[in-house]
Amino acid sequence: MAIQSISTHSFAGQRPGTSGLRKKVTVFMQPNYLENFVQALFDVLSGIDAEGQRGTALQGQTLVLGGDGRYHNRAAVQTILKLAAANGVAKVLLGQGGILSTPAVSAVVRRRAALGGIVLSASHNPGGAEGDFGIKYNANNGGPANETLTEAVYARTQVLTELRMSDAPDINLNPLGVQMLEQMQVEVIDPVADYLEVMRSLFDFDQLRGLFQTGFTLRVDAMNAVGGPYAKAILEDVLGAPAGSVVNAVPLEDFGGLHPDPNPVNATDLIDHMSAPNAPDFGAAMDGDADRNMVVGRNFVVSPSDSLALMTAHAKLIPGYRHGLLGVARSMPTSAAVDRVAKALGLPCFETPTGWKFFGNLLDAGQVTLCGEESYGTGSSHVREKDGLWAILFWLSLQAATGKSVQTLVQEHWRIYGRNYYTRHDYEAIAVDVANALMVDLRASLPGLVGQRFGQRTVAAADDFAYTDPVDGSISNHQGVRLLFDDGARVIFRLSGTGTEGATLRLYLERYEANPALHAVPVQTALADLAAVAEQVAGICARTGMAAPSVAT
Repeated sequence: MAIQSISTHSFAGQRPGTSGLRKKVTVFMQPNYLENFVQALFDVLSGIDAEGQRGTALQGQTLVLGGDGRYHNRAAVQTILKLAAANGVAKVLLGQGGILSTPAVSAVVRRRAALGGIVLSASHNPGGAEGDFGIKYNANNGGPANETLTEAVYARTQVLTELRMSDAPDINLNPLGVQMLEQMQVEVIDPVADYLEVMRSLFDFDQLRGLFQTGFTLRVDAMNAVGGPYAKAILEDVLGAPAGSVVNAVPLEDFGGLHPDPNPVNATDLIDHMSAPNAPDFGAAMDGDADRNMVVGRNFVVSPSDSLALMTAHAKLIPGYRHGLLGVARSMPTSAAVDRVAKALGLPCFETPTGWKFFGNLLDAGQVTLCGEESYGTGSSHVREKDGLWAILFWLSLQAATGKSVQTLVQEHWRIYGRNYYTRHDYEAIAVDVANALMVDLRASLPGLVGQRFGQRTVAAADDFAYTDPVDGSISNHQGVRLLFDDGARVIFRLSGTGTEGATLRLYLERYEANPALHAVPVQTALADLAAVAEQVAGICARTGMAAPSVAT
């Protein structure tokens, strides 16, 4: 075995987005494509001087490594291990079989005081040989690397000419324990163990066992993704939920043909079961890397925005949050439902751009405890990622503590705080130039929109959302075009950074309804007039040729 110096060349387009570098798996399988990105990461972590000379900051450090088990995961793990061994990493904590959920990576980094972690996932994007793949780096707080580091990695990918890589044979990813690769220890760890201990510190496991002993039933759809082993181990094996409560529980390279995005459009099997006459008491789904969640009651789907608001309102029922919350945060496109709860409880409430790294700064600074975004993600200070199974345990704990169903909890919440009707319309695989031109024209139209009247509403403000981080002072511009109306309604346009094909335009619509007698209107009906305003202002259908959104949630 020896360390090899391998000549390479740069690849265009290796700038990480809000959730790392995501491309089609066929792109990642190009010779040296993954290697270049990882070598650039290791160069930056080592410290690169003005002459491009590699430093020694990576020497002796421990990294965490794992992924969601999608196609190319195991091969990518072997490649990264050989690069790590050649670049001076002392130890890698590797999830058994190359498996670690995204929140579990964060938990292991934090519990084991690692330098950081490499996560192999494209989250909720489709898997398989023709699907997507992704990689991102999480820093020593367990959260996604900041833009300073990711931009430095991108810059390095563009000038890289050499890889440092071991020629050692592949290691066995399955047996627990320590193996050696060159001078580097590879410790294969139980992927669930550290995460389980974090959950024990937050929730009353005896109370949850008692819930299942009453005959309480649930259906958790892991969508053939990485959350399955975690849900089965914790819900069935530790807490005593009936065997078979977790379905689609074995991670598959192609997710069994499922699209592991937990929303009513993609998790249709769960929706069907929860709508049946013999429906379980509680339903939930997780995504590809187990950081997102959808909560479902009998014939009742909870919106992510309502979920965050209700969790905030009832947090003191959970042992880990019994002493109160420091504050809450939501992404700008997420509905203002949590804002109303925060105001009532006297809590600080932050509005950030989309991307969990913005929450990470607030969490590290002790300014917030709970955070969430409209794309089915909620989390707290226990890790620095959103966390699907944690959210499921939170909702189960609320039902155990109150004896109330999902529907009752949400409808009581609306009676107290009012209902924020909310939807997101996704227009997928739009030509990039068309999407960019639409946003450019929207930004140009903003000054003239203020004061315009649309039906019963007047545009009170129109802007392109910008955020100044209250912790580090960094500024993030162009985070989404907003139309803010005099009655509190909002229309938001934003391009997503998580797709791998064309561009995805996301349209967010929201209005507030205080009258409980009007809380049962179907969401799309309640927001149809705002959808018409959005079309009038942006001309989405004419520009894209799409008569309707690809997905409406």
